[in-house]
Amino acid sequence: MRHNKNFNHLGRQAGHRKAMLSNMASSLILHKRIETTVAKAKAVQKFVEPLVTKSKEDTTHSRRVVFSYLKQKEAVTELFRAIAPKIAERPGGYTRILKTGFRLGDAADMCIIEFVDFNEAYTLGKTVAAAATEEAKPKTRRSRAKKADSADAAQKANVAKAPKATAAKAKAAPVAKKTNVGKKM
Repeated sequence: MRHNKNFNHLGRQAGHRKAMLSNMASSLILHKRIETTVAKAKAVQKFVEPLVTKSKEDTTHSRRVVFSYLKQKEAVTELFRAIAPKIAERPGGYTRILKTGFRLGDAADMCIIEFVDFNEAYTLGKTVAAAATEEAKPKTRRSRAKKADSADAAQKANVAKAPKATAAKAKAAPVAKKTNVGKKM
């Protein structure tokens, strides 16, 4: 019986599994997204997330610990130089899994695993600082009566500026890019 043994062996022996996870994690770090099966993506997600957390502290010890898992110098330097500064404020959840359908040959459930902060289509081109300032707006429980009066005054002031403002907004509106999710890369 295998009760309470919650580790997916992925149909491989320990050495093969460790090597595969190390190679997939290195590819994910270098390319920022990879396409794989859902089971492997979940295993890679459990493998990579602690390493990314470890990379937030750039010390010799943490570099050696990460290198002992990844076994690739290029992946370790990319992790510490490019990825760690960008996700410094994020408390966890550095990767996302997007399901893409089924593989043609064996109908395996396929997906794309990618780093959250490196997909411009989902972040809409926002920088981390801009996103932090939007979330930092105070949420208070004041009455809405003052806001309604100020909104009426602002609406009357905008009536005169309406034709100019709409043209400026139309030019400055950000447009989301199309993604290649679901297409073979």
